[in-house]
Amino acid sequence: MKRIVLFLLSTALLTASCVENSSEYQKLKSENEELKADKAKSTEELNEMLSTLNDIQTDIQSIKDAEQYLKIEPTSGEMNANKKEQIRNNMKLIAETLKNNREQLNALQEKLKKSNIQSSALQKTIDRISKELNEKAEMIASLQEELAKKDIRIKELDDIVANLNQNVETLNATSAEQTKKINEQDKQLHRAYYCFGTKKELKDQNILTGGGLFSKSKMAKENFNEDYFISIDTREVTSIPLYARKATVRSSHPENSYRFVKDAEGNLTLEIVNAKSFWSMSKYLVVEVG
Repeated sequence: MKRIVLFLLSTALLTASCVENSSEYQKLKSENEELKADKAKSTEELNEMLSTLNDIQTDIQSIKDAEQYLKIEPTSGEMNANKKEQIRNNMKLIAETLKNNREQLNALQEKLKKSNIQSSALQKTIDRISKELNEKAEMIASLQEELAKKDIRIKELDDIVANLNQNVETLNATSAEQTKKINEQDKQLHRAYYCFGTKKELKDQNILTGGGLFSKSKMAKENFNEDYFISIDTREVTSIPLYARKATVRSSHPENSYRFVKDAEGNLTLEIVNAKSFWSMSKYLVVEVG
């Protein structure tokens, strides 16, 4: 008995050793390590982005605090040298802060664009901060106009407005591109396809297979006519009129995620009661009607 146990134990160890040394095991192990590394990298990148956004938000608050020192009193006559110098110094400080924030935000947009992070919430935060920076740029431009009315020209303001306007255009273009990319990916994520027809119609399109004496018809796995399907957004479409009195779902969907509802004329409509569950198994819906 003892020998049998030892034999079985040694056999199990040998089998385990063979499995661990197999190419398939090593491949799976390597893929697992890569996934862990990618996840750690994404987390680190996200933390860096959030830290940058926090820094920019703090700078914006500092700018708001300094705005009270930029007011131009509606007095007649020439602005004295001290007032000019005070405005100039404050403007330099604000301009430098805005410039740094712009560069940080541009770099952040590029990093987000190249990363695997797809977060609409993060993009909304970037857009909101970008809007605040735009408002500060407009404030500087408005101040420049007020000074011009008093025949006062501060050269630094000209450079500030020119640089900020250029940065606004660049950032807006980058932000729009990133938003478009996220929207497209979001649509793709929620895109699905459906079709319905008689058994003959669906078989003619190579969508249905089987249906013999001892087997049920089911959706083909490949080489079917994709043009026969209608593309939908799963968030928007939750009911599909079938214009038929009989209907059977031939694609793979949990039975408790949908139901058939009959109208006054006896025609059926497929209602999706749990979209997440319904589309979890297949993005293609095939309904045989008759």
